Amino acid sequence: MNPTLTAIPGLQVGHWTHLAAGTGCTVVLCPAGAVAGVDVRGGAPGTRETALLAPTCSVERVHAVLLSGGSAFGLAAADGVMRWLEERGYGFDVGVAKVPIAPAAVLFDLPVGRADVRPDAAAGYAACQAATEAPVVQGNVGAGTGASCGKVLGFGRATKTGLGSAALRLDNGLIVAALVAVNAFGDVVDPQSGRILAGARRLDDDGFADTTAYLANADRLAIARLAERFPGQNTTLAVVATNAALSKPHATKVAQMAHDGLARVIRPIHTMLDGDTIFALSLGERPADVSAVGALAADAVAQAVLNAVWAAEPLGGLPCARDLSPAP
Repeated sequence: MNPTLTAIPGLQVGHWTHLAAGTGCTVVLCPAGAVAGVDVRGGAPGTRETALLAPTCSVERVHAVLLSGGSAFGLAAADGVMRWLEERGYGFDVGVAKVPIAPAAVLFDLPVGRADVRPDAAAGYAACQAATEAPVVQGNVGAGTGASCGKVLGFGRATKTGLGSAALRLDNGLIVAALVAVNAFGDVVDPQSGRILAGARRLDDDGFADTTAYLANADRLAIARLAERFPGQNTTLAVVATNAALSKPHATKVAQMAHDGLARVIRPIHTMLDGDTIFALSLGERPADVSAVGALAADAVAQAVLNAVWAAEPLGGLPCARDLSPAP
């Protein structure tokens, strides 16, 4: 059975990847429309059309969600997603045209390869062309191509991460799934033992530095210097989806609860140096309790983060978790 986001009927996922430049983008297509919500927790987000997803706004359904590398430059990839959808007649009917609704969020991966190569409209279009209902390819692909974690000692001491996905199924037919691009300032930890799996590597190469402990013991001047060195340069992005029927306010609540999954496996999370953003999509008519869906979404997000770490490969001079930590 499909253990990834595309286990949700009606969803397709496509990647555009530029390994040499260390960047890429990932599109989640739902051309027929999906009820959507979003929750932004990080202090330095880079997003497009997220305000439209507020429960008080009129548009309820989206036709795609884009996650992209390239920092703010990567938001241009959403133009290609909109063009792909418009060419096929998908969008919000405004009478004189159909306007595709394709919110987007970006992460900072410019130091990994070439900072002058970023996902653009052509990249977003190509990701749509590559979209499929097959299990999501994970690791150094799409928005996870240049992702890393553990930046407290500088980018050169970080660990390579990537893109991961996971899906949970209940016996009653309910499915909740997640896709995550892990580009955190903090460390990724085992949720059971607290052991660091990927993060800031000590200067003497003897294990991990423990970002949370470092911040707790640093003086205010040192922390201020971190903010100057890494403003907006870290972000974990996710899409959670379900075959349950949710209202727009309930989709927003699921996005909020899904952030608990990040908190279980990334330490620290939601800092002023991160732009953590989670989108939630509802496709289907299956009745379900919103609290149950939100709890499962958090579980799926946590597992997707771990999958991203173990699927990653070295890139841009950064080692991956498989090189540094024994797999559980």
